[in-house]
Amino acid sequence: MNNNYPNLSADHLAWHETLEIHELVAFQSIGLMKLKKTYPEVADPELKHLYKTAIDGISRNIRELLQFYPMAPLMERKGKEMGEELSSFFVGDLLGLAKVSVRNYALAITETSTPAVRKVLLRHLLGAIELHAKIFNYMNEKEYYPSYDLKRLLQNDISLANKALTK
Repeated sequence: MNNNYPNLSADHLAWHETLEIHELVAFQSIGLMKLKKTYPEVADPELKHLYKTAIDGISRNIRELLQFYPMAPLMERKGKEMGEELSSFFVGDLLGLAKVSVRNYALAITETSTPAVRKVLLRHLLGAIELHAKIFNYMNEKEYYPSYDLKRLLQNDISLANKALTK
């Protein structure tokens, strides 16, 4: 562990903060891969600079968060086949979209005054929740998101983050 955080009082992370770090690393790793894939296609120099700034910042964030993984409860390592990694990436991206959709619809409903708009947004929110459940169940069945096995869940994050950082 890095000595940038000398005030840690425990020799391990709490479960809830471990899971928050997991969410951040997984989401940012997928985003980093997408940014790196798109970067060469960006023609506008100013936009290209913004992309580079985002890539550098997200890379730093991931590296810093990964330093906490050895402090997570119950760590262990396990590998994956290349086809599984691609499927895991694609479905992870889809899960991220579903999560953001649920959050965005929930927030939009709180800002709505018109009953007809609220009704439509609520229907969309319920659809987003249902889609999230379907994606999660698919990931769980394929063992891409082993939510009840913290060791494997965190190892998947480390593998995904390392792949994002090295591409």
